[in-house]
Amino acid sequence: MANPAQRDESSPDLSREASALRIATFRLARRMRTQRSVDSMSDGQFAVLAGLSLHGPHTLGELAERERVSAPAMNRTVNCLQDSGFITRGSDENDGRKVVIDLTEAGRTVVAETVSQRDAWVESALEEFEPAERAILAQAAELMQRMVAR
Repeated sequence: MANPAQRDESSPDLSREASALRIATFRLARRMRTQRSVDSMSDGQFAVLAGLSLHGPHTLGELAERERVSAPAMNRTVNCLQDSGFITRGSDENDGRKVVIDLTEAGRTVVAETVSQRDAWVESALEEFEPAERAILAQAAELMQRMVAR
């Protein structure tokens, strides 16, 4: 670990690096979010579908906690997704008082098609880079995963 004096000297560089990474990450994420199979679906709605696809059925409270929103806000999102036919609400097999939210086949299709579109966009963008540059980006992806896991 660097001593405080060394940290202070590198602080402006570290701040610039942090800002540049934040801006580039934000712009990349925003560009990728435009790649979706249902144009009218919000990012929050897709996040719920993707979360259900990745982690399985959830209660409303679990979804709200996972997405860091209030239960009423999640209820509005879930209602919209249910009205569109992307999710279902059912009884928990272990506790009939609980309502469990799960994907329909249409919801699974939206997730699969959106993931495919986003992967295709990234693959197309990567074609413009040299192999050495792609290796740097692969390493950056690993480092960013470590950063997110903190």
